Amino acid sequence: MLKIAHDLFYKHLLKENHRFPMIKYEMIPEQLIKEGTCKMSNFFIPGEIDDSTILLTHDKNYYHRLMNQELNDKEKRAIGFPMSDRLVQREKKIIQGTVECALHALEHGISMNIAGGTHHAFSNRAEAFCILNDQAIASNYLINNGLSNKILILDLDVHQGNGTAEIFKNNNQVFTVSFHGKNNYPFRKEISDFDYGFEDKTEDREYLKIIKNEVPRLIESFEPDFIFYLSGVDIIENDKLGKLSVSLEGCKLRDKFVLDYCKINKLPVQISMGGGYSKEINDIVEAHSNTFRLAQELFF
Repeated sequence: MLKIAHDLFYKHLLKENHRFPMIKYEMIPEQLIKEGTCKMSNFFIPGEIDDSTILLTHDKNYYHRLMNQELNDKEKRAIGFPMSDRLVQREKKIIQGTVECALHALEHGISMNIAGGTHHAFSNRAEAFCILNDQAIASNYLINNGLSNKILILDLDVHQGNGTAEIFKNNNQVFTVSFHGKNNYPFRKEISDFDYGFEDKTEDREYLKIIKNEVPRLIESFEPDFIFYLSGVDIIENDKLGKLSVSLEGCKLRDKFVLDYCKINKLPVQISMGGGYSKEINDIVEAHSNTFRLAQELFF
């Protein structure tokens, strides 16, 4: 059965942060259940994460100051959200969801988090709506517990996974891959194990050609036993923050290619949703829902 991390706790930011399209976290499961792709039994509420798990990835001093609401004004501005204890607790819930999803994926081949993809969180600082890095933490959890030896993080969000790149820059058990907009945020990029920057207005044909050529080559070269996939849909043409021109169908074909590859090669995969900032909320929901539909269709 497809297992999907979701908790009504995710909805709290709807009231606190009107500038960010948090409503998608409510609309996606509603759409999936309404259309019959998923049932309530597909969704689970994550438990509580241990501080020790977070500290496998994040700096102790940074985490202490975060938990005690002691970040300075500059650090707070870098986040983009008003700081609150509720925000930190939400982020911890998302992280535990990704950890539990990874465990489900080891057993069933795939699992998904309605939220997650907080790839701008560095080991010692927050940035761009990301304060703790869910897939980085889950990667270290698997490795530390002897559940994986080699992990590939495939980041196809339109923004480079700069925090993830920094966290694993000296770790040869985790291979970081980022395909992103060349001229998009962050404007000072970190160095992943592999980076590819698309030019503005890149359309389906060129985008999919690069993905289909490079992704198998990278996976076959590194030979991971687990994949974390950040399936951001901010690559679509009407995304407010994207700058690329990939269609909804092109985004779906991207996900189909990645999930097909994982299924055929028996590579367990955890998926976090990442970005999606279209002016049309229905386009965001449809693009993300396609990822869930494909997971259900291809794996179950």
